[in-house]
Amino acid sequence: MSRPIDDPAAGEEVRMETRGFTRVITINRPQRANAMTDEVAKRLAEAFVEAHFDNEVRAIVITGTGDRAFCSGADMKDVLNRQQANNSRARGLFGSVMRNLYEVILNTYKPTIAALNGAAVAGGFEVAIACDLRIAGEHVVLGVPEAKRGMGAHIASIMLPRIVPMSIAYEMLYTGEPITAQDAHRWGLVTQLTRKGEELAQALALAERLAQNAPITLRRMKETLIKSSGMPISAALHLNEGISPYESEDRLEGFRAFVEKRKPNWKNR
Repeated sequence: MSRPIDDPAAGEEVRMETRGFTRVITINRPQRANAMTDEVAKRLAEAFVEAHFDNEVRAIVITGTGDRAFCSGADMKDVLNRQQANNSRARGLFGSVMRNLYEVILNTYKPTIAALNGAAVAGGFEVAIACDLRIAGEHVVLGVPEAKRGMGAHIASIMLPRIVPMSIAYEMLYTGEPITAQDAHRWGLVTQLTRKGEELAQALALAERLAQNAPITLRRMKETLIKSSGMPISAALHLNEGISPYESEDRLEGFRAFVEKRKPNWKNR
């Protein structure tokens, strides 16, 4: 079943709907290659926060409208207009709004999937790599052109070497040249490749598979993955990530379902 969250009008720049246990967030600015203004970035961050705290949501998918772009990053026309109006220099990471969006996505303790329906570049690329998994159409290109624009690529500089080999991260960051979806898949940057136009369907299918698993366990796994990154094994083994699946009702339900040969009915507690 699919239900809209706020019954958005056709002109709504950020759309949200729930399909089963999956929240779908769509950047809806195809006329601007789904580029982000401050307001769009703020609304996206709010959408992830809403999904994070909604107990009926077990996975989150973000995508864009059309097949030209997933997201082309910050709307440079909007940035220049604001700079000229304020007679000021650009703020780092376009101020706190863009940075907050990336950090909100990274700190969302539910599986997040980017369905790359088109180019994912600059800030749009950083949105994609802030997600846990990425599914891309075969026509998609990905890149961080900030070195060509005098920008910083702060999030990409941190996250990219955690996903791809260091030498690949250096090359992408230093040259600013885009890569194909095929190369991104080969290096593990993209989890799955699909035919053009089937990105969202494949992401939803994956999200549905994830949603069949215990939500408390998935949260625990994600928190452990994030918090143990870069830690010595001896320290990571003693992390206390909060909610423990070992003491949950869902653990007993998982055992019962296995013994009774049925699907578990997770309570998320």
